[in-house]
Amino acid sequence: MKLSIVIVNWNSKDYLRKCLMSLRSDHIDPEPQIIVVDGGSFDGCGDMLSADFPEVEFVQSQENIGFGRSNNLGFGSVRGDAVLLLNPDTEVFPGAVRALLDALNYQSDAGLVGARLLNTDGTLQRSSVHPLPTPVNTAFDSEWLRKRWWARSGPARTEGPLVVEAVSGACMLMRSKVFNEIGGFNPAFFMYAEDMDLCLKIRRAGLHVYHVPAAVVTHHGGGSSGTRFSKFATVMIREAVSVYMKINHGPINALFYRFLMGLSAAIRLLLLIPAWVLCSGEKKQARHDSIGKWWATIRWVIGKESWARVHFQMDLKQAGSVDPEDSCAEGVASQ
Repeated sequence: MKLSIVIVNWNSKDYLRKCLMSLRSDHIDPEPQIIVVDGGSFDGCGDMLSADFPEVEFVQSQENIGFGRSNNLGFGSVRGDAVLLLNPDTEVFPGAVRALLDALNYQSDAGLVGARLLNTDGTLQRSSVHPLPTPVNTAFDSEWLRKRWWARSGPARTEGPLVVEAVSGACMLMRSKVFNEIGGFNPAFFMYAEDMDLCLKIRRAGLHVYHVPAAVVTHHGGGSSGTRFSKFATVMIREAVSVYMKINHGPINALFYRFLMGLSAAIRLLLLIPAWVLCSGEKKQARHDSIGKWWATIRWVIGKESWARVHFQMDLKQAGSVDPEDSCAEGVASQ
């Protein structure tokens, strides 16, 4: 099976170099076609590719059209039977790509397969596998619940491919024919939740989404969404999930999601504010960041924050602190 790899870059040139080096070191046979799309960041990655990775095909988008649409743009150059969608801030372990390809080949009902993601420190990235978003599970998701699920039901690295509802968009492999037939990523999403929408489309096409524990990939950016407060990311995640709900479950569920997010945010703030007053040091800063996130959520629920407003603010700041490729799935999982 001939493989094509599409990587969307946005101000991630240094990460991209490490990603490509890991692919080169993996000695994938036959040699894959690699396509890098720069989503309007103009960070010099084109010059870097010409100098250090001449085998890589480069596509320059003149504007930041978003993560999903940038992948769709790169797919236009794909010649392989299978396409691996990979974040630039990833590094593949030896044999990871082969494990994904084997799973796609051997599981006749596989529409999409995803890897076991690790944080930079080698710990498990729990967004590797998670359920598709619903108003309830998204509004009341927490790191504590995800830890309990992985402890009780999470697949071990020694297990074979496992059918799941959704996998992270940081590393997804599928047949090019399937990607084309389901229409690729929905352009209604700018960033966040487009990978969940893709997994749902796979399932509605009568195929399965598989998690492949043997395919191990380090995802450097994936752990940051849940630990670093960004009003931009907070609002973008909420709006992206709201779009997901409206498209896939109707406007009533989208409104229900907004209501539950407001309820969840209010409960969390009632718990966080006293904890912030009583603690000190790093814990105090962490509580402060959490308060900022949930206060921004309250403002989004009542219409005081929107994608357009925060995107304009980020444009003024040159969007320097948020990477649109910072794990769409991790963003959704870090509600």
